[in-house]
Amino acid sequence: MFIIAGLGNPDRQYEGTRHNAGFDVIDRIAEKYNIAVDIKKHRAYIGKGIIEGQKVVLAKPQTYMNLSGESIRSLVDYYKVDEETELLVVYDDISLDVGQLRIRAKGSAGGHNGIKNIIAHLGTQVFPRIKMGVGEKPKGYDLADYVLGHFSKTERELMDAGYDNAVHAAELIVSGQMDEAMNEFNRKKKE
Repeated sequence: MFIIAGLGNPDRQYEGTRHNAGFDVIDRIAEKYNIAVDIKKHRAYIGKGIIEGQKVVLAKPQTYMNLSGESIRSLVDYYKVDEETELLVVYDDISLDVGQLRIRAKGSAGGHNGIKNIIAHLGTQVFPRIKMGVGEKPKGYDLADYVLGHFSKTERELMDAGYDNAVHAAELIVSGQMDEAMNEFNRKKKE
């Protein structure tokens, strides 16, 4: 079994914001695989299905971004998954261009409070993740205002392609092809 958790904030006002890129990827996976993510458990909305022959639980923690670890810890314990190999976390990253992916098997929080909280609750930074690029914060902008802001029309088109790539990356990862996913999506985009 695999848990794929997308990070975001629960209220309607945050829909479509940069910080909710993880939720948007979960929605895209759910749509493709016809998985209803509407059961409220473990302080998350979850849905169960099959992706690439693998049982999966899709999760959208409802704890607000900075407390994501509370929900993830509960899910990992309940489903008895090995977070190092059977948990995939999808979240926004301001150090990547809009729509660009970076896939890692482990790593630090890199300043991301949601990931910081997950690491604190799991007691490890070894878990697979898909970082969804949302673009660098412009000079003079407040970070919170930036990540809670919406994409421009052009950025939405780039994110759309990025979400499709993230779905494909998740498919590779749940089918045991982490290296293939990293090889395909971690290379720099040509201008």
